[in-house]
Amino acid sequence: MNEYPPIADHGIVGDLQTAALIAADGTVDWWCTPRFDSPSVFASLLDSDRGGFCRLAADVGGDATVRQLYLPDTAVLITRFMAPSGVGEVVDFMPPDPSPTPSARHRLIRVARVVRGSMPFELICRPRFDYGRAAHHLTRLDDGSVLFRGPGMDLQLQATAPVPLHPDGTDVSARFTLHAGERAAVVLTSESGEPGALSGRPGGTTPAVDTVITELEACTAFWLDWLRASRYRGRWHEMVTRSAITLKLLTYAPTGAPIAAATMGLPEQIGGERNWDYRYTWVRDASLSVRSLIDLGFTSEANAFRRWLRERLDAGSTASGEPLQIMYRVDGEPHLTEEVLDHLEGYRRSAPVRAGNAAADQIQLDIYGEAAYALAQAKDIGTVRGWHAFASVIDWLTDHWDRPDEGIWETRGGRQNFTYSRLMTWVAFDRAAKLATAHSRPANLTRWLDARNAVLQQIVEHGWNEERAAFVQHYDTDVLDASLLLMPKVGFLTPTDPDWLTTLDAMDSELVSDSLVYRYNPAASPDGLRGSEGTFNLCSFLYVEALARAGRLTQARYAFSKMLTYANHVGLFAEEIGPSGEQLGNFPQAFTHLALIDAALALDEELDRAEGQTG
Repeated sequence: MNEYPPIADHGIVGDLQTAALIAADGTVDWWCTPRFDSPSVFASLLDSDRGGFCRLAADVGGDATVRQLYLPDTAVLITRFMAPSGVGEVVDFMPPDPSPTPSARHRLIRVARVVRGSMPFELICRPRFDYGRAAHHLTRLDDGSVLFRGPGMDLQLQATAPVPLHPDGTDVSARFTLHAGERAAVVLTSESGEPGALSGRPGGTTPAVDTVITELEACTAFWLDWLRASRYRGRWHEMVTRSAITLKLLTYAPTGAPIAAATMGLPEQIGGERNWDYRYTWVRDASLSVRSLIDLGFTSEANAFRRWLRERLDAGSTASGEPLQIMYRVDGEPHLTEEVLDHLEGYRRSAPVRAGNAAADQIQLDIYGEAAYALAQAKDIGTVRGWHAFASVIDWLTDHWDRPDEGIWETRGGRQNFTYSRLMTWVAFDRAAKLATAHSRPANLTRWLDARNAVLQQIVEHGWNEERAAFVQHYDTDVLDASLLLMPKVGFLTPTDPDWLTTLDAMDSELVSDSLVYRYNPAASPDGLRGSEGTFNLCSFLYVEALARAGRLTQARYAFSKMLTYANHVGLFAEEIGPSGEQLGNFPQAFTHLALIDAALALDEELDRAEGQTG
């Protein structure tokens, strides 16, 4: 087992309520259950000794060549082991649960099989409950399975023949050999509840291999059926499809709330302190995610998120005291108390490891624009009562938009008059007015339009730096910020506006490194944190889209092609790219995958237009 595999050396499987990461050597080193934001049962990704893991892999020493891939157009992950004695595979999947009801029971199914020759396998299961803080008890059950019992959580391990489960203290191991055509299944079932209230055998009797294969076929059919809604017929089908599946995997089905990433604590700089918990629903990220999905044709996800968003607006209870806060738990809970898990050493000793997120009570005024941006495509904007809740927030914003805030990047260096925040308040007023008119809803249109115009005038006067010939990060700096790549996308400027083109040129000279884009320069604009970070994948894809819309198609296509080379072996991206091309930050990152989709759609459209003009 690799003590700390590269962040990119992982695939993800999930059941639409939780998700697990599986390293390329067959190790499950991250799984939180029963929800994305629950404490972990496997977290060796953040501490190889204390975190816990489940490894199922070929037992041939260093003689195996390992390859990992997805069954095409599904979330079924296959890890292949090729050795002189034969070729074996481990197939990992979680039966999807699209139910609107949260489930306390979740299953991770692992199927070992040999397709040529013979191969010995090794199973090691070492759960560590509550981020490795809680002890557990091991019980051998009558059917041969074992039960790991932690506080408020049972984890049952079942295995079909010929897998002999051997207790090792409070852990379990097994060694077995399969020959060509033979299969064995290992099923991990978690069930949560009050201590002492759980059933002794949450998974029931050990399933037969044929039953597990039937479940595998059902899981495959689910994903293939879901993808039929996609309208994408462009040039980058495989990458766009993988990104869409990833966004779906990162969406909590009971509420329709997308999370920002499946993990917490993965560093933006190895050994640095920029380590955050991304297992929550950011209004910004989620709004842009559903816009990307609806552009592909997935309307049910967009409608579910809009319901969730309207419920947040109607509830009005926030940790920040604002009508809407920047992030919530997947069930809408606004309190995300941040704690440092100082018993965990962190990924490659990148401490501190934080659970929860103290940025939840920050003021970030851009979220009102992203919320309106998400609602703007809705054919059904909900009930009259829901509209009144939304309209009252826009009314409130007319009196509160002109304030400094922490900005999109959640800096901890003090509030500023961030240009991006003003840009998105302009979007909020603009889209709200258009929604009211299109759907004949009552609104203070005069106030909204006056506010929209005042924001535009302020951005033009104070967000523009004459010496740089560019729009800048905030009103008291000449520092550039890649978030402003969204300016033409939201309609504030046309993609060929001279002021925008000089801004794009300035970004190209200062923030772009071989088509990779930094968010901003922390040395020039201190953000209250030590260390540096890599280029930001969201911004790199936004850059591609901006180039394409500006008519710089050759440059855009080349930049997009280069960005795709940074995807991992199964088409997934983390948050950032490091100096040597390594993936950094939480993984996989919704922001990155939604921006990949948007860049592909923009490139397809502009290339089709150009080819039509020259054809």
